[in-house]
Amino acid sequence: MSKLINLATNLFPVWAILFAFWSYFFPEGWQNLENLVIPLLSIVMFSMGLTLKVEDFFNIFKKVKIIFLGLFLQFFFMPLIGFLLIFFFNIEDIIALGILLVGCAPGGTASNVICYLAKGNVALSISLTICSTFLSVFFMPILFWLYTGSNINVPIIEMMSTILKIIIFPVALGILLNNLNLVIIKKIKTTLPLIAVSAIVIIIAIIIGSNSIQISRYGIEILFFVVLHNSLGFFIGYYGSSILNLDKKVKRTIAIEVAMQNSGLATAIAVKYFGLMSAVPGAFYSIWHNISGSFIAGYWKRNK
Repeated sequence: MSKLINLATNLFPVWAILFAFWSYFFPEGWQNLENLVIPLLSIVMFSMGLTLKVEDFFNIFKKVKIIFLGLFLQFFFMPLIGFLLIFFFNIEDIIALGILLVGCAPGGTASNVICYLAKGNVALSISLTICSTFLSVFFMPILFWLYTGSNINVPIIEMMSTILKIIIFPVALGILLNNLNLVIIKKIKTTLPLIAVSAIVIIIAIIIGSNSIQISRYGIEILFFVVLHNSLGFFIGYYGSSILNLDKKVKRTIAIEVAMQNSGLATAIAVKYFGLMSAVPGAFYSIWHNISGSFIAGYWKRNK
């Protein structure tokens, strides 16, 4: 059973693409399900919490300089890249909001899986994900407000509250239950990656199915920006970490963490505050960064 679960989980990019095409060509079953996006993301974050122990946080204090560098590259360059894409390509406002939200998001949970597949430093990857996730409560709405300026009413306090509900509370509850060493938690742990993958795939399908008409008009354009944003994230994450003269394994880990955003969170925030169309870049990013991450992991695994 565990082998089947691992196989189904490793096929995440395939499921994402299949469900994306399904919801695009047959959107009727997916429309009007946007109320499920936030609960589904909370399930993903709860699943992540169930894989963490309190001891995982001690890794943060052992590698302060590396953690700080990773967070700087994450929260400084990814929003900046998103803003520059919007500025130079004069992207339509509703799509631009989604691109900027992705740029302001913390590292995604998929980065830990990709780091493992790439033979990176998994403990460091988890530490960076934990830190960026908790800091996103403050950084994500503030950075978004700074880059959008006064032209848009950015609900900073409301966004902070939403991020707390979507991320911090589910993760904290998961950590608490995991540290209690309950028998039932141990039994379901093997299924957690598949649960998370299923939830993200359904989120993608809902967003794409609900925006199939708009995607037929803007799809290629959005995909281009997503691929460029993600690729620049890998590049800056890898070469930017050369500042500390780190070894190849650590540089690869930071590159994965910087480039693989929590696009599910960006999607949920977009749906809640700016409408479904603004969530399309996040949905596309969810698909693409898992595809690009899988290819990069395979390449780096073969070239240690």
